[in-house]
Amino acid sequence: MAAGNRRSGLTGNRLIMTTNQSGRLVILTGPSCAGKTPLVRAFRRFWPEQTGALRPVVLRNSRSPRPSEVDGVEHHFRTRDHIERLHDDERYVVIDVRGDLQALDVVELTESLESGDALYEGNPYVARELLTNSRLADIQRLSVFLSPLSKEEIQYLREQPAVSLRGLTTEMMRRRQLRRGHRLKGMLSAHDLDDAERRAARAYDELRMAHEFDLVIPNHDGEDSENWDAFYYPLGDARKTLLAVVDLVTGEIPGSAEKWEPDLLPE
Repeated sequence: MAAGNRRSGLTGNRLIMTTNQSGRLVILTGPSCAGKTPLVRAFRRFWPEQTGALRPVVLRNSRSPRPSEVDGVEHHFRTRDHIERLHDDERYVVIDVRGDLQALDVVELTESLESGDALYEGNPYVARELLTNSRLADIQRLSVFLSPLSKEEIQYLREQPAVSLRGLTTEMMRRRQLRRGHRLKGMLSAHDLDDAERRAARAYDELRMAHEFDLVIPNHDGEDSENWDAFYYPLGDARKTLLAVVDLVTGEIPGSAEKWEPDLLPE
C-alpha cells in the first residue's frame, strides 16, 4: 500500500479498513479539471443515501471563488493575509496549492469523524496532508486518485520516442482548463489564462503523486466533458468512473481500479 499513516488494506475484491474511530475519511483527488467536482455532484444526485452520510471537508482558501462556487460550501474564501496568520494556530495546517494557500482545520476534522464519515474532494497537496499528518494517524481512510491517463496508456506512451509525457499531460490539461474557463466565464482575462497555465503545468507532477493513494481510477471525461450532465444521466467514462467510485465507497474494488508503482511516471 502507499506510504503514510493510512489504515487500510486490500483483500480479494474487497477494500478492508480498520480503525479505532467510527468515522471514515473518503479522499477523492487528482489534478485540476480531472473530473472530481462533477463526479461528486453526480454521486450526490444518484446515491443520496450514501453521500448524505459523508460530510464535506471544507477548507479555507485564499483564491477568489469561481462563478458557481458558494462561500462555506466549496471553500471558506478568505484573504491571503488571514490564512497566512493561521500558520501560528496549532489547530490548522496551511498548505501551498499551486500558488494559493489553503488551511485545514485538523481539530474540526477529527471531531467531525468522531460522529460520522467525511469526504474530501480536492487537490493532491491537501490530500497528501490528509494521508501523512501525524495528528490524523489513527483515522480510517479510503483514498482515490482520478487520472486523465490509464496505467496502460502511460506504459504505451513511455515506449514512443517522440512523446514527452510531461508535455503531453500539460497540453491535455491546458485544453481542459481553457474549455472550463470559457464555459464558466466566456471571455478569459490574463489572470484566468495564467491560472489555467499554472494548473496545467502542475498536472504531471501531481500525477506522479498518484501511487501514494489506495487506488487510481482512469477518467478521460474530465470536468469539461458534457458526459457528466448534458443528458442528465452520466455517459461514457463519466458513468464508468462514477460507478467505480460508488463501488469503492461501498467496499468493492472495481475492475477499472489501478494500483500505480512509484516509478510509473519518470521525472
